[in-house]
Amino acid sequence: MFGLARVPGPVIVVDYDPGWVGTFRELRGRIKSSLGSLPQSIEHVGSTSVPGTAAKPIIDIDVVLKSESDLPKAIEELGKAGYSHLGDLGVAGREAFESPPALPPHHLYLVILGGREYGRHLRFRDYLKSHPEEREKYSALKKSLALKFRDDREGYTEAKTAFIEEALRQVESDTRQVRRTPNG
Repeated sequence: MFGLARVPGPVIVVDYDPGWVGTFRELRGRIKSSLGSLPQSIEHVGSTSVPGTAAKPIIDIDVVLKSESDLPKAIEELGKAGYSHLGDLGVAGREAFESPPALPPHHLYLVILGGREYGRHLRFRDYLKSHPEEREKYSALKKSLALKFRDDREGYTEAKTAFIEEALRQVESDTRQVRRTPNG
């Protein structure tokens, strides 16, 4: 689901760091300077965006574009800012970038407003924020997987997929329940 840009080294998961919010804000400012009015928004997604969640200390950022027609210009401008375009990394609807080495570690993705991957990123983030017991389970899972897959990022990511997909199914199920509940 969340195929990741290349990051060298072992998989390391740490307890939540409140400093991740400030790092995201700094990166958002730099990205906004590079892209001007192209983004609809710049969102902090992934585990570093959810207080209390253990995570790899790598900020995940979705740059939300209004339209697919904005992609070429955004890719060009990010290139000028030192980002290397990696393509979709096998995830349709999302363009990945390797961050410049001088910046704090982060994954940057271009997504389209209303697109499937952008929606999935937000739904999963918001699910963890509103379900503390699931956030704790996810944190414990990630810590155990980091030990098991220390030198296998792809294996680590794949091993988290079942949890993520189940959480997204739960969000969909909850949404259907809300739609069926009469407003009486």
